Amino acid sequence: MKLNGILSIFAPKDVKFFPLLNETADVLDQAAVLLRELFASDSQEKRAELARLIKEEEVKGDKVTGRIFKSLNDTFITPFDREDISALADQMDDAIDSINRAAQKVLLYSPDTLTDETRQLTELIKSGTTEIQLAVRELTNLKKSDQDIRAHAKEIKNLEEQADAVYEKGIIYLFKSNIQTLELIKLKEIIQELEKSANKINNVGKVLKTIIVKYA
Repeated sequence: MKLNGILSIFAPKDVKFFPLLNETADVLDQAAVLLRELFASDSQEKRAELARLIKEEEVKGDKVTGRIFKSLNDTFITPFDREDISALADQMDDAIDSINRAAQKVLLYSPDTLTDETRQLTELIKSGTTEIQLAVRELTNLKKSDQDIRAHAKEIKNLEEQADAVYEKGIIYLFKSNIQTLELIKLKEIIQELEKSANKINNVGKVLKTIIVKYA
């Protein structure tokens, strides 16, 4: 048994990581809310404002992640292995970053219109972040909540598979349409970033599944 595991039997665990992880999950979810709103808007001004707000969430997420890593360095006994806390924080931060990149690409490229598939992807991304929020909140009591967390992780995977199907449909539509080449390139870049966001969210689900297997 690892030293951390042995000592954890006798020493109280530092639970400050739970609110920090919850905070990161909340930032991720709020970024997804704003992204969905951005893709639902036809106003360039509104999109620009929403992209700015998403960037603020990304900065906020970076700060919380930094606090988590600092706490890991300063804390001897953690609720579960520090590499799992680090991986969970890191993957959530990556998902926030990808959502921000998708928003900034819309702002940068200013496409004439956004396809139905891009809007569907933002809905799936938001559903995924909700599942992450719920799962992270259950980490405080792994033994009793393992089945709930497992269900959330399964749904995250299901949503990622739906996102893959929507992405493929969206790419096929672009190349079969009469959209001008420049617009096609813009939309392809945007839909690819949205698909990456869905994959990043699924990566969070994979970390949650790893934690369940190790500790539940």
